[in-house]
Amino acid sequence: MPTGAGVGDVLPHLRDALEGSGPAWLPVPGGDRRETHRLSSALRPGEPIDDDIALVVTTSGTTGVPKGAMLTSAALRASGEATHERLGGPGQWLLALPTHHIAGLQVLMRGVLAGTEPAVLDVSDGFLTSGLTSAISGMRSARRYTSLVPTQLIKTLDDPACVEALASLDAVLVGGAATPLPVLERARAAGITIVRTYGMSETCGGSVYDGVPLTGTTVRIENGRVLLGGDMLASGYRGIPEHPAFAEPGWFRTDDAGVVEDGVLRITGRLDEAISTGGLLVIPQVVEAVLVEHPDVRECVVLGLPDERLGQRVVVVVVPEPGARPTLDDLRAHVVAALDSTAAPRELAIVEEIPMRGPGKPNRAALREHLLTSTTR
Repeated sequence: MPTGAGVGDVLPHLRDALEGSGPAWLPVPGGDRRETHRLSSALRPGEPIDDDIALVVTTSGTTGVPKGAMLTSAALRASGEATHERLGGPGQWLLALPTHHIAGLQVLMRGVLAGTEPAVLDVSDGFLTSGLTSAISGMRSARRYTSLVPTQLIKTLDDPACVEALASLDAVLVGGAATPLPVLERARAAGITIVRTYGMSETCGGSVYDGVPLTGTTVRIENGRVLLGGDMLASGYRGIPEHPAFAEPGWFRTDDAGVVEDGVLRITGRLDEAISTGGLLVIPQVVEAVLVEHPDVRECVVLGLPDERLGQRVVVVVVPEPGARPTLDDLRAHVVAALDSTAAPRELAIVEEIPMRGPGKPNRAALREHLLTSTTR
């Protein structure tokens, strides 16, 4: 999958995928031989696959053996049609995400479904707000959309021209990771029509918008775990016929914790990232949601590190606001004012940028390794 102007070369293949008339495709990142080899070795392109599979889209993890969600043309069409229904109609889409991940792929697929040519921002050398502003100015459709990850949205809010450009769009989808509430409030106050999306490769991307399932999507909570079903569901994983996530026909068991209140889904954190400290569980995303409300915190990631006494200790990695110098004592007090003291961080690390894996997801494994290495030196 190319970036920049080369995106047009793959649109015919994506059109075939939507129509169910071509072979199954495995999207891999153009120019990244190592990742292409890793994905190809695990998912074995060229070997037989069911006739109704249109795309095999990898999950965004960077450790272990990659999993490939098998998506049918019917599921992809259901996703695109339900998205346009929710947003108010088909339109032109601006691509500002990597094209081999489901979020970037869906930007292109929705444009193909709508019969519009995508506007493209080349992000191979990084995300520039000036480039986004220019790309938006060139969009000519009656309805115009884009999709961003939270880190991109945060950067745009520091550029008045970019904010004005985004505010001119009919919708800006934001997903890939939880968007801090202060960022959402700031964007909406600036007139940007933000739509929070929740989903994954296994559901053709976002299938719940602003907490409300799209047409054809079903949600249920089982012992605090979110399960998703419906028309957009993948047909399982390539080469893993009995994966427990798809054990119940018609449902996908996520690793997300959540609740449904008055018909609205609220994600409370990741079950597989819970920190066991002193015999109690701490959900990192709950603590992060509190910490980003602190005026000195621009972005943060909470994780657990091994601790002889507690099992794990809570650690926070912070990107400060420009000119700010947050302290551990200050951040602990801020957390204790809202949550149990168990959730308060016992260690603080300051970084200039949060490493990412996939679109918008913090690379907790890389941060954990960095902190462990720093501690042992």
